[in-house]
Amino acid sequence: MNREEVYERLTRVFCDVFDDENIKLNDETVADDIDGWDSFEHINLVVAVENEFHFKIPMNKVITMKNVGEMVDIILELGK
Repeated sequence: MNREEVYERLTRVFCDVFDDENIKLNDETVADDIDGWDSFEHINLVVAVENEFHFKIPMNKVITMKNVGEMVDIILELGK
């Protein structure tokens, strides 16, 4: 799995979780960039990402993610 493939799948997850088909992600995307991305929806997002990629993201990684780029890095690391 490469970075582009992760972004394709991750974009679908974000669109589903936030019910917005117009979401465009990049490495610098943060919660303030997406309507409705609050602490509650962050939990739903993490669960949806875990379900999509079929692994658990360790809590220490969840709480330190600063942007979508870091999320992609974690997915690539755990998906090896």
